Amino acid sequence: MGALSHIRVLDLTRVLAGPWCSQTLADFGADVIKIERPHTGDDTRHWGPPYLQAPDGSDTPEAAYYLAANRNKRSLTVDISTPGGQQIIRELALKSDVVLENYKVGQLQKYGLDYASLKALKPDLVYCSVTGFGQTGPYANHAGYDFIVQGIGGFMSLTGERDDQPGGGPQKAGVAIADLMTGMYATIAVLTALTHRERTGVGQYIDMALLDVQVAMLANMNTNFLASGTPPVRWGNAHPNIVPYQTFQASDGWLIVAAGNDSQFRKFVTAGGQAELASDPRFATNPERVRHREVLVPLLAAMVRTASKQHWISALEAAGVPCGPINNLAEVFSHEQVLARGLQIDLPHPSGAVARLVRNPINMSETPPEMLAHPPTLGEHTEAVLQQVLGYDAGQLAALRAQAVI
Repeated sequence: MGALSHIRVLDLTRVLAGPWCSQTLADFGADVIKIERPHTGDDTRHWGPPYLQAPDGSDTPEAAYYLAANRNKRSLTVDISTPGGQQIIRELALKSDVVLENYKVGQLQKYGLDYASLKALKPDLVYCSVTGFGQTGPYANHAGYDFIVQGIGGFMSLTGERDDQPGGGPQKAGVAIADLMTGMYATIAVLTALTHRERTGVGQYIDMALLDVQVAMLANMNTNFLASGTPPVRWGNAHPNIVPYQTFQASDGWLIVAAGNDSQFRKFVTAGGQAELASDPRFATNPERVRHREVLVPLLAAMVRTASKQHWISALEAAGVPCGPINNLAEVFSHEQVLARGLQIDLPHPSGAVARLVRNPINMSETPPEMLAHPPTLGEHTEAVLQQVLGYDAGQLAALRAQAVI
């Protein structure tokens, strides 16, 4: 009985941006009906290895990628290219509050499943389209992939080592941030539209584009450019305005040191046995350290390499200098804070396996999210949804299967 348990979402999305939105809504109790192609389903079911492993060590059909974005949903297989499949989607839309889709611009119109067609049947419908470049503009019909959008939208011009450094050049993020952030913005948009509908009875259309989100999320980098007219550049793990505020390599690994003021810098070099650096006029203040970073940073790097990562973290934490390790995911999931916050969850799977996932990070006192149901197997709920939501009988189900509609 989550906060959104009164909401039904008809989810025609696949891959990541749309499913990330619908999973968030499902975590808060929405009944999310995931529409998938018969026999193949969501593309990400096959984006492996790794796959979820059954108790006997064999792979299940569910790739780990798919598991990340599809818990708490019901899977219904429908061929929407058939008249029978289109009729099922229309009937489900009438029983739903929200429709999510991420088809190419105009593709659903030929099936009569676009916003205008469904709005004519259900005027208060909230309908959200997620595409790479939006419904308008010269790129509207271009396929939108996260990687490409990270490049077009400016993110990669800001990410990576400086061009004059070893390994310098543009770098994408380690996760599909344009997809994920679009999913989160879409969640906000859907909830806003539902609130508006509750007050006015009026539904609406939501046009979400990965490129729009990628540009918007550059935040202060956007305003730095708009204020100065000068495009920001890549600084790798360094900071353009603060020194030292970057990664350093210890004798056995990497750590982050974020000395945000002169006092913290003094404590840093004192902990390293080189307090005299804080008195050097070239390094005594942050503006001077920024001007002389090419001289200072090699000295600091040599100092840090003399001791272990844990030595530095212990010493700097004791001195009040912000710092931290650069953990791999094995270290992340064994970290005491991550364990204390219960970020890993284990959900039983019909194969007998346990789907190890990460919980929704939102914490609320009255209406917390709940992670109750495993990411569904392909078509796991086809008959149940058609019977319970649309009232189909056994004869109708048999006929639909015979016609390869479901």
